[in-house]
Amino acid sequence: MTAPSLAFADTATMLRRDVRHAVRFPMVTISGLLVPVLFLLLFDGVFGHTLRAGLGSAVSGGYINYVLPGILVMAAASVAESTALGVNADMGEGIITRFRTMAIWRPSVLAGPVTGSVVRTLITGAAICLFALVLGFSPNATALNWLAAIGLFALLGMALSWLTVAFGLLAKTPAGANSLSLILLVLPFVSSAFVPTATMPAGVRAFAEYQPFTSVIDTFRSLLTRTPMGNHGIVAVAWCAGIAAVGFLWAVKLYNRDSPVAS
Repeated sequence: MTAPSLAFADTATMLRRDVRHAVRFPMVTISGLLVPVLFLLLFDGVFGHTLRAGLGSAVSGGYINYVLPGILVMAAASVAESTALGVNADMGEGIITRFRTMAIWRPSVLAGPVTGSVVRTLITGAAICLFALVLGFSPNATALNWLAAIGLFALLGMALSWLTVAFGLLAKTPAGANSLSLILLVLPFVSSAFVPTATMPAGVRAFAEYQPFTSVIDTFRSLLTRTPMGNHGIVAVAWCAGIAAVGFLWAVKLYNRDSPVAS
């Protein structure tokens, strides 16, 4: 077999292992769905009416149309958090050390869980969108808009998964991996997820406008409701690609540390 085919086969093997773990411990997958669903219920059902009234013409349609893109980003972060915990558990059990000594494509040990995480991210996103439709979400996106949104969502899921895999390898305990990953769940609160950045105080607005999630959220919002996008799409893809590259290089470096086999 050629090197690319061996890499694909080893990654597929690790993906099957990740899927078996997800089936064996379904609460990990369910918790990744429950967190964004609860936030959707909280912000649309509890705060939605007040926030919609306060924002006025800044928000078109129901508040759920505005808030759903931010919830989707939180869903990707929630699934990625569970990936960090899984990798950290493997480290604690010693299986990673065993994999390091095996004649396999070394990054496949990490690429398998990342691929599984992306699949779970897409499933979670689809479930949230269906739930949002029940609550009154009314997108007017074209088929091409939906395809673009799904592609960006998959890219976001991959980027956050590589980053949290690095978190899982870096942390000494599951609690540490969880604490590092919580950063990704907190960042959407200081973005355009729940209110426009223009309504924020100057200092907070400056951070919110230039942090990665704002451009991603604004792109989702533009694609799903067909509002002007500007350069948000290009910036969002650039941020996701950059995070994915940093996460991949960092994760591979951590995976290879103290390894008896050179990479």
